[in-house]
Amino acid sequence: MPLSGRRPGLGAALAFAVAIGLAGCGRKPADVDGARIAAADRSKDWPSYGKGYSEQRFVPLSQITPANVGQLGLAWYAEYDTDRGQEATPLMVDGVLYTSTAWSKVYAFDAATGRKLWSYDPQVPGAKAFDACCDVVNRGVAIWQGKVYVGALDGRLIALDAKSGTPVWSVQTTDPAMPYTITGAPRVVKGKVLIGNGGAEYGVRGYITAYDAETGRKAWRFYTAPRPDGKADGEVSDKVLREKAAATWSDGAWKVTGGGGTVWDAMAYDPGLDLLFVGVGNGSPYDYVARSGGKGDNLFLSSIVALKPETGEYVWHYQTTPGEAWDYTATQQITLAMLTIEGKPRKVLMQAPKNGFFYVLDAATGKLLSAKPYAAISWAKGVDLATGRPILTSNARYEASPQLVAPAPYGMHGWQPMAFSPRTGLVYIPVHWTAYTFAGRRPYVFRKGAWNIGINEVPAPAAATMGEEASQRRLLKGTLVAWDPVRQKAAWSVEQPHFWNGGVVATAGDLVFQGLIDGRFLAYDARNGRQLWSYETGNGVIGGPISYELDGQQYVAVNVGGGGAAQVSSPDLLPDRPRLPGRLLVFKLGGKAKAPAYKVAPRPDVDLSSVTASGDPARGFLRFSQNCEYCHGPHASGAWLPDLRRSPMIASKEAFASVVLDGALESAGMASFRRFLSASDVEDIRAFLVAEGRRRKTMEAAAHEVPPAGR
Repeated sequence: MPLSGRRPGLGAALAFAVAIGLAGCGRKPADVDGARIAAADRSKDWPSYGKGYSEQRFVPLSQITPANVGQLGLAWYAEYDTDRGQEATPLMVDGVLYTSTAWSKVYAFDAATGRKLWSYDPQVPGAKAFDACCDVVNRGVAIWQGKVYVGALDGRLIALDAKSGTPVWSVQTTDPAMPYTITGAPRVVKGKVLIGNGGAEYGVRGYITAYDAETGRKAWRFYTAPRPDGKADGEVSDKVLREKAAATWSDGAWKVTGGGGTVWDAMAYDPGLDLLFVGVGNGSPYDYVARSGGKGDNLFLSSIVALKPETGEYVWHYQTTPGEAWDYTATQQITLAMLTIEGKPRKVLMQAPKNGFFYVLDAATGKLLSAKPYAAISWAKGVDLATGRPILTSNARYEASPQLVAPAPYGMHGWQPMAFSPRTGLVYIPVHWTAYTFAGRRPYVFRKGAWNIGINEVPAPAAATMGEEASQRRLLKGTLVAWDPVRQKAAWSVEQPHFWNGGVVATAGDLVFQGLIDGRFLAYDARNGRQLWSYETGNGVIGGPISYELDGQQYVAVNVGGGGAAQVSSPDLLPDRPRLPGRLLVFKLGGKAKAPAYKVAPRPDVDLSSVTASGDPARGFLRFSQNCEYCHGPHASGAWLPDLRRSPMIASKEAFASVVLDGALESAGMASFRRFLSASDVEDIRAFLVAEGRRRKTMEAAAHEVPPAGR
């Protein structure tokens, strides 16, 4: 399998069907409608991203139990041709397992045997990786009445024939000239495909759009921030933006950036209330003072918004983080359930967003019922139940001076799915305990198409060493927390060696399955957190697993492949783990299949003893920090994307410039930086990299030096 993450030579927008025909094995092609998704919480299949519209990720299957989970073995596996983050939750309908991979590719497999039925490559241009803040990932597909829908990284929404993988229609949901991306899974409600987008870090204005599932015709669009020029969009959101949101914004950089508020992940639907719940993202830029003069709540950033799915009409909203300044999105999973609160059953909406509070809202009205921190946070003391607003701590804002704040922009809980078990009454949350030193970058200068977050990306102090800088800026650990949403307290928790672990699924067998970034897939007892089973995956796991039943056999499936925001930008997270091809692993009791060990290519290295560079390393450090750090790590110490200290390209001025300025590796995801850097800037960066490469060699030699005898 190629390790570049791209497969050349495929026809644009063509499916290559290995049509080992679905018709030939007598199965119907994805006969899914709203009734089937609404009933999915009680079914044996998995027809939507969160299983059903409630997004509980609970499976009413109990063949696999704490008593026999030790007999779980691999039933089958498939290997992908992409080696970036694999974040997709698979779907299983009518005996077929559908999933997406990095670079927005789609696959269909026989769910019992693993035989590939078809695959589809939307041929996303490699240069689009530059616009993806958090890797070229895709979190999954949607299914509706014989079609499979995928949002491509370049902003297209594509409908495929579920039987063959052949494209049926495609619509561009974003302005191709803007740095929008799609990484989230579509949902389908009442015959409308719902899709949002990402890109707030670069400077865009967020929205969600509904398209007719049969034709791809646009039905409605809801913008989540006011239009910067004050004009109307001619969309359903015009009225509420004018009446509720506009007054919550003041003059500032949002007039240029668009304000952010991208709808890049969370959606849920309640058929009884006929309400669509949407999670809204962070501000653009992060810095509240630069964005809006430090004034106003900036609606609908970091909010849960309830809409009518047929029209997009606004019903209610709840803002988790007014005046958002830390990338505390509310795009994390929204879960609907019936809870007994104060002795009465109540239909609620639950969310554990990035900011570290677990929220329970009345699903019909949006009224806050309770909010408590599910992990140790430092930005707020609590939430005022009367106003619904957080009570900020003295060090939350960083206008006057840098502040170490928990959580970091990764959040205490990211996109990795949580699960709710009606049997235990617990919500199982993959928690990332993180902290970050926030500092405003003044004056704020907008750079079109670049990162525009408004906080200081340059490590402080500038002379910090690699290890010191990493420890100062990021404090990291992972935990699986079983949270009681009624009592608002942890029932149990399990500490894990690293943060950025995968999503979870809960089963009626009282099991919780989760994959870890260090390359293990685990089963826990849902009632006490005791680890019962482990499987070595050979590669990190960050995606959400599923379970399904077919022909009387319960299966558990998970996509394997580390990556995403943290692994790209945190070189201290498993620094020696190379990028490896993604895999789909499917387990059953008594499974006997064997997946071969990964073949790990040796890391490249370069002899820098005679290499010279005419640039200034100090200036190069600053340019690198502003333009390259988020992908290649502080001090170029990245391990996930190429470690530039080891790259043979830094030995040649011409070769390095051909990549950074001329885009020689655009097809692999390294776009040209000619918009942002001059030739002299690039040579300064090369000088910095050569210096860092030599320092790495010195440090490694010292670490391996054998002390003299007798010491």
